[in-house]
Amino acid sequence: MMSERVCIGGVWSGLGRSVSCYGLLFALTLSGCSTDWLPHADLAPNYQPPQYVVPASWHGASPFVEATPSDGELRPDWWKVFNDPILDGLIEQAMAANPDLQAAAERFVQARDMMMMARSRRIPHLGLGGKATDSRNSVDTGLYKDPDSPLTGSLAAGAGLAFWEPDFWSAIRNATRVETYRAQERAADWGLARLSLQAELAANYFTLRGLDAQAAIYQQSIDLYRRSLDLIKIQFAGAIASALDVARVESLLYSTETKYAQIQGQRQVTEQAIAILINRAPASFTIEPVDDLRVANFTIPRTIPSTLLERRPDIAAMERRMAEANRAIGIARAAFFPDVRFSADGGLLDSGLNAAKLAAGFWSYGSLVSLPVFQGGYRRAQLQQSWSAYRETEDRYRATVLNAFREVENGLSLTNRLTVAADRQDAAVGAFFKTQELTSELYLGGLASSLELIYAQVQTLEARINAVQIKADLLRASVGLIRALGGGWTSKQLPTDEQIQPFDTLEYTHDNLEKPAPAGGIDVNAPNNWVNNDLTKPPVPQP
Repeated sequence: MMSERVCIGGVWSGLGRSVSCYGLLFALTLSGCSTDWLPHADLAPNYQPPQYVVPASWHGASPFVEATPSDGELRPDWWKVFNDPILDGLIEQAMAANPDLQAAAERFVQARDMMMMARSRRIPHLGLGGKATDSRNSVDTGLYKDPDSPLTGSLAAGAGLAFWEPDFWSAIRNATRVETYRAQERAADWGLARLSLQAELAANYFTLRGLDAQAAIYQQSIDLYRRSLDLIKIQFAGAIASALDVARVESLLYSTETKYAQIQGQRQVTEQAIAILINRAPASFTIEPVDDLRVANFTIPRTIPSTLLERRPDIAAMERRMAEANRAIGIARAAFFPDVRFSADGGLLDSGLNAAKLAAGFWSYGSLVSLPVFQGGYRRAQLQQSWSAYRETEDRYRATVLNAFREVENGLSLTNRLTVAADRQDAAVGAFFKTQELTSELYLGGLASSLELIYAQVQTLEARINAVQIKADLLRASVGLIRALGGGWTSKQLPTDEQIQPFDTLEYTHDNLEKPAPAGGIDVNAPNNWVNNDLTKPPVPQP
């Protein structure tokens, strides 16, 4: 059904002719003022984030977390607790040039400008226009044509227009607040993107180092099996060993070489994933392998569940989305009340381009009041929808909080159990080495078969590989735990409402046409966004 409104043209009923004109001039005078000088009603509900009853402590425990809850926070450069300079350099490069992170920063910039666009509706809009034409009349005088009128002539017009909506019901104010909260949400999204990038890069790096250690173990075993095969062949030539012994050692050698090739393939794939994260083409990027995988000894402050809500960017983003939905209710409510607007326009219209003839001027001013009368339930449905959308964000906020608790508990449990497993597996490796040495001595003395020796060697190899895999899992779990605890991020890093504004209302300089000043620690590369287009070189750090 078409929208039906009651319209009152001209000035407000019963008021003097100058009310609209002077009201508009008064608004123009205060157009640069950011205070709410005009009386208005805010129809949005009072907003308070949900308060949850949460446990006083975590269920799980971790060797990396201090036993006593601490008020200390994770350091923002948390990856340095692993004491690996190569990892430090990779993460710094990723933060400087990762395209996904930079795209998240640009979305924050766009949200700031969207706020300014919404805010501009509260300020009177001014416009200028002009038109000039030249025409030729028919030579036929006709019945109504003045025979003395010229055949050709020109017409010039100049006009100006002013428009203002006073926003008595705070619909524009609430729309501005929605965009402000959305910009803060985008800032939290950027914080989450940065933390996810750091965690993914660290996890990939430890996967790579785990594959390096496995490759080194396989290479050592291959060298051992080749020497054993040479010895068995000599014994076979001297009729001391059988052909079965030779076949057994060959099968062990070839199967180990197969696993070694698989590990090398996995390493190359992991290395290429790291290259993409730091804005490098895989063909131009390599990381030198190392033979050992060491688990770092460190401690991180133990947060309590209630403080986790302030240290997770995904929780902060969801809370800002809930605040947006709350303001949207106020916008829906405002649609039930009269809409008031003021306008004024005027100019000059003359033939012959003689703008000095003031008699050719024209002007008008007035106001418009519109009130919805009947719309078939459209406005009520819109209001109910806004309330439902708000309750949905409450549910999603609670789900985000629960998922955060799960991730922390998972990290605590995994790091605790994997630490124990790594210690026990190291002891198992020592026992298998001892078994292999004793079996080898028995075999050389003719008291053990080649099958027993091969079995002991296979068990030792598998135990060593398992030890490396457990340690790599432990390192990745520790990264996951730090990420679950927020990685040093706090809600205090979100830009304030004042910082969101990218420029002043009356600011018309050339300094910030391409980008606003940084806010919340978020900056973009404009106007030199091309600086990291060379995908064969390390990224250029941001200024």
